[in-house]
Amino acid sequence: MAYVCLLLSGAALLVNGLATLGALPRRDAAVLSLVIGSLQLLLGVTYLGAMCLGVTAAGAAAQESDGGVQLLLSASGMFLFGMTYVYVGLDFLLGLGSRGLGWFCGMVAGCGLLLAAAWFPRDPLLAVLWLCWSYLWMLFFFSLAPGQSRLSPLIGWSLVLGSQATATVPALLGITGHWPGDPAAAGGAATCIAALLLLAAGLARRDCRRDARREGGTDAQRDGGPDGQRDGGPDAQPAAVVVPAELFGTTGR
Repeated sequence: MAYVCLLLSGAALLVNGLATLGALPRRDAAVLSLVIGSLQLLLGVTYLGAMCLGVTAAGAAAQESDGGVQLLLSASGMFLFGMTYVYVGLDFLLGLGSRGLGWFCGMVAGCGLLLAAAWFPRDPLLAVLWLCWSYLWMLFFFSLAPGQSRLSPLIGWSLVLGSQATATVPALLGITGHWPGDPAAAGGAATCIAALLLLAAGLARRDCRRDARREGGTDAQRDGGPDGQRDGGPDAQPAAVVVPAELFGTTGR
């Protein structure tokens, strides 16, 4: 069930990243997040209950010594992802303001670091994935808690590029029984993920520069254009009337 939850997370991260970049309506991403988060919470409860009921008297000692720890670590990851997606969906649909969501993401980012440390001796690849997920949660914290919308391009591209590398592909490897457990594979995955996150930062910087140029061009047109024509001058053209997009229902909410 943990791999199924991871596969669902790949879809949720991708759609939320596209919505953050403006390629999809945010309401669509919010509904999908709510559905996937609810499914993950249900799967987490089912997984935890099934594993606890499956503990036999003969294997109780072994389960408590090592298997019990892995059970709790896996269930913790399901619940953290599930609660995050449910909160993301409700935050947008109910208009909660996102600051509480930001602080929640900051707390989850800290938990992710602890889970990465706990998984490292048992599963180095999963530890690397938790480090990346903690980074994504931390981006949400720095963006939502203080209200820094300028981080949106970085968050969007990080989600789009990181979703498949940290969720979908590992989930498929686990489902097909090819989950790598050696440290070399974890090192290769860390290198690839770091490269993708650097690419996301470069794309976000490009988008910020493009938006700045557009805003500069809009200001120049509002002041009369590059020829120095100002409002009220002899050759000035009538000012364009900017109509809020909300009047036409095109904001994507």
